[in-house]
Amino acid sequence: MANHDVYADIGVIGGSGFYSFLEDVTEVSVDTPYGSPSDSLFLGEIAGRRVAFLPRHGRGHTVPPHRINYRANLWALRSVGVRQVLGPCAVGGLREEYGPGTLVVPDQLVDRTKSRAQTYFDGERRADGAVPNVVHVTFADPYCPDGRRIAVKAARGRDWEPVDGGTMVVVEGPRFSTRAESRWHAAAGWSVVGMTGHPEAVLARELGLCYTSLALVTDLDAGAETGDGVSHTEVLRVFGENVGRLREVLFDAVGALPATVDRDCLCTRAHEGWDLGIELP
Repeated sequence: MANHDVYADIGVIGGSGFYSFLEDVTEVSVDTPYGSPSDSLFLGEIAGRRVAFLPRHGRGHTVPPHRINYRANLWALRSVGVRQVLGPCAVGGLREEYGPGTLVVPDQLVDRTKSRAQTYFDGERRADGAVPNVVHVTFADPYCPDGRRIAVKAARGRDWEPVDGGTMVVVEGPRFSTRAESRWHAAAGWSVVGMTGHPEAVLARELGLCYTSLALVTDLDAGAETGDGVSHTEVLRVFGENVGRLREVLFDAVGALPATVDRDCLCTRAHEGWDLGIELP
């Protein structure tokens, strides 16, 4: 893009804790064919890379997980040049060994959401008159293998041994799981449970973006603990205690991601053989 100030090649979808300390941040409002994203994009520079930060829930955490405009969020990021996305999130652990403070870099995903728009290619006419074709994107491996490798290495470089691989099950929210649901998820062999990882990952794939999830365990999910179960207050407390080192890992990963022109992973081949029917930004 001609204006360097509104360009970024890496996106981070997370909270204000990841960008608020930067000295030189440009706030950019972006409109999309799918409506407005959760908030403005906040553009800055880390390790010589231009990065666009997007508060997933809006500043002040005003948008619940089931009402996030995921399509607008990913479209907005791509429209400013983003081709690689890091998606930090808070999750519940489904195994006793994945207690609070555990960092998981999952390699699989299970969708248990109910009402979210999860594709750009549904054959429905958009508000701007464009009609996307019906496209079936390969999603066997939902996360970028190169991004995962870099995230794992970045965590180890900060003496934070991550769980390399595992399955994130994504539920609708905003409520937490019942004990029965949590035991079911654990019995299925899944690793962590969250509320925002889907459709974020699949929409990134549909746009040809690399997407890597970094899941911070803030609690043992309801079926794995005693007492009253998971509380939002406890989730926020544990996340706050770990946000500093998570930010360090994220920023190290940003600096290690390949240049856009050097990407050669499965994510870049998502559209091979397909006529999308619409032009991507």
